[in-house]
Amino acid sequence: MALNSEVLAKLRSIVGPENVLTSKEDLIPYSFDGTAALQQMPGCVVFARNKDHVRNVLLLANETKTPVITRGSGTGLSGGSIPAQDCIVLCTVKMNEILEVDRANLTMLVEPGVTTLQIADAATAVGLFYPPDPGSMKISTIGGNVAENSGGLRGLKYGITRNYVMGLEVILPDGEVLWTGNKCVKDVAGYSLRDLFVGSEGTLGVITKVLLRLIPKPAAKKTMVATFNAMDQAAQCVSDIIAAQIIPCTLEFLDRTTIHCVEDFAKVGLPLDCEALLLMETDGHPVVVNEEAAKMEEITRKNGALEVRVAKDDAEANKLATARRSAFSALARVSPTTILEDATVPRSELAKMIRFVEAVAKKHKLRIGTFGHMGDGNLHPTFLTDERKKDEMQRVHHAFEEIFEEAIRLGGTITGEHGIGLAKKDFLPKFAGNAQMRVMRELRRALDPNGILNPGKMFD
Repeated sequence: MALNSEVLAKLRSIVGPENVLTSKEDLIPYSFDGTAALQQMPGCVVFARNKDHVRNVLLLANETKTPVITRGSGTGLSGGSIPAQDCIVLCTVKMNEILEVDRANLTMLVEPGVTTLQIADAATAVGLFYPPDPGSMKISTIGGNVAENSGGLRGLKYGITRNYVMGLEVILPDGEVLWTGNKCVKDVAGYSLRDLFVGSEGTLGVITKVLLRLIPKPAAKKTMVATFNAMDQAAQCVSDIIAAQIIPCTLEFLDRTTIHCVEDFAKVGLPLDCEALLLMETDGHPVVVNEEAAKMEEITRKNGALEVRVAKDDAEANKLATARRSAFSALARVSPTTILEDATVPRSELAKMIRFVEAVAKKHKLRIGTFGHMGDGNLHPTFLTDERKKDEMQRVHHAFEEIFEEAIRLGGTITGEHGIGLAKKDFLPKFAGNAQMRVMRELRRALDPNGILNPGKMFD
């Protein structure tokens, strides 16, 4: 049943009629996110401009038991912001103010609609550094980053979004305002509720403010690219770099299919006569950077690198980083449907997992490009397919089932950074086990007894 006129009238009175969308043409862009082959029309879209808007929308939704799906820019890749039928899509992109940059305490307070790039730029402007850098950082919002606990290219050395969240303002489903965390480096008073909401995928509350940790900006960095005849060589190179007690800030890889697609798309001068490419970056004190770069170059050559190219300046370094960041966009040009997944395994199992993905693609007669964060074992097998071909999509589904089962068998996880959402909720019980599933369900029921927040996501 569609949203009734009374609910719509109350929503318009809360946020203003200009902030409520109801026509089909206006709703279509909010019926999907970055996940392929998933779509559902919402009942309406509501743009919140402040905390009171969010609070009053949730009070109404809780009273009327109307589903609410919180949305930022919609760049998610697990179906986390796909609407439920006849729901309210609560969009926070207009809550986009940087409220404070505190250089004395190395923190930044922002609203959920601020993009990751805006945060990074604001930190850089005062000589500080915000490391998390998801591939969609130009348009992804910090509210979504926190809700999905996003990763990025610099995760190996600097960690993920969770490592930089010091405090959160969250509106609970019943409209109560909760603040958790502060600017203190040490705080062990009570449960770490902040960590409960990070990665909760919009199922426990709506984030309205985020207090972020910043760090000093590295004084120097050096970027290089190495190419190999075999993925095993690249994987061994990564293991040897870590064994040498070097933790690069970036240690990424592309396979042959992805290299060719990226070069055709971005034209950054990537070599095409190789099976694997490593993008490596070290940063820190200039002396340490030079030493680590020299050692990494030595290790890559010992592992049979065909070529090692060191960026001569920041412009070339950014060009090389762009090659990796454009991998998804480049692959998306090849086929009508691009399904980007992520599975993570221990680094020691990475080469084995890559070979398994290749074998699965061959077995099911599917085309695949694989890239990802080789330094932390996070793979992004990307299937180039066509959702209009039902038989092919069935084979894609079976292939992903096998990939996730193998990741679990190797001691890995079904998602390193994209979340569960709709796309992976069938796999979560197998990974998490009965006890974890019970605790998560009980936590969700305790905070959202009417089940209005992002129903159907993560688990039923």
